[in-house]
Amino acid sequence: MVNTRLRLWLQTLAVALVFLKVDSFDVGITYLQSAVAKGAVCLDGSPPAYHMSKGFDAGINNWLVHFEGGGWCNNVTTCLDRKNTRLGSSKQMTKVLSFSGMFSNKAKFNPDFYNWNTIKVRYCDGASFTGDVEAVDPATNLHFRGQRIFLAVIEDLLAKGMKDAKNAIISGCSAGGLASILNCDKFRSLLPASAKVKCLADAGYFINVKAVSGASHIEGIYDDVVRTHGSAKNLPSSCTSRLKPGLCFFPQNIVEQIQTPIFLLNAAYDSWQVKNILAPGVADPHGTWRDCKTDITKCSAAQLKTLQEFRLQFLSAAPAVDSSKSRGMFLNSCYAHCQTGTQETWLRDDSPLLDNKTIAKAIGDWYFDRSPFQKIDCPYPCDKTCHNRIFE
Repeated sequence: MVNTRLRLWLQTLAVALVFLKVDSFDVGITYLQSAVAKGAVCLDGSPPAYHMSKGFDAGINNWLVHFEGGGWCNNVTTCLDRKNTRLGSSKQMTKVLSFSGMFSNKAKFNPDFYNWNTIKVRYCDGASFTGDVEAVDPATNLHFRGQRIFLAVIEDLLAKGMKDAKNAIISGCSAGGLASILNCDKFRSLLPASAKVKCLADAGYFINVKAVSGASHIEGIYDDVVRTHGSAKNLPSSCTSRLKPGLCFFPQNIVEQIQTPIFLLNAAYDSWQVKNILAPGVADPHGTWRDCKTDITKCSAAQLKTLQEFRLQFLSAAPAVDSSKSRGMFLNSCYAHCQTGTQETWLRDDSPLLDNKTIAKAIGDWYFDRSPFQKIDCPYPCDKTCHNRIFE
């Protein structure tokens, strides 16, 4: 019986891997050695890196620049923990990344952006590409230079043809999605005035909400991130002129002042935020939330009530639905985090839908001005199109 189950599981896995290979392709790494002289380096002083798939045919002058996520380090201790990992050193990064979803080069899987120049910028600074501290403590050799990395990568891409861009999108997932919000107007200013430029944040809308313990956990972390990395001078002045710099890491305090068109894609029950902001381990010492955070179907009635309250706080922090054509929103009620980079959530027969549109269709229609899209899903568990992944 066990052998039969194992064989069926292996067959299922094999089929899944075949499908994954069909709708994805591998892209090698590019180390930006020229950035080192500018001090644009990872936490450990190694050069920044990205993966680029060149555009072709009608997409040769179109650019999608996507920033990778991976949380933050908020002090010397946590940054040292990252320093010798892929999130702190390009020496530790895998040399090949798989591109799928919004990064696919096949029209069937990505009809609007398949032939664009597509870049995934690796994340190794720990502060959503905002930091810039000149001094380096020889005792730790930590470099806080995320903003320099951002500028060096953009400068390199401009030299490789983005200076002639007709269409361009800055996007990102998670901490990279936050980077696309914080650097949205800056990206616009660095590209040709004649180019159509928009911004996309996938799971980057982190909200200022108290943990289940009542502590302002994430606000304290953001205060420390900004202080450690010297980020304040690189955050939108429209916010820092009104609020303490740490609060300007929260999109809710800056998105209304962004001038460049922006699309916010997020799950209202963002699984990363539930696990790390609402119910982090420090706020749940007895592990009461462990099963619920791993699998939303295992949440108790009381925990579901807390999740519904979190959703309401998220929607209150998000921009109001209006008639603006420049801002797009796809706020679904899935238990998910980052939905543009995998084919199953981007565009497939069983992909998540909102107002009967896939994420790919909603973003494509918005970018090309075919139709605006600002939609908010009904509360969990009403949406039967969700891919509520099980997280370990």
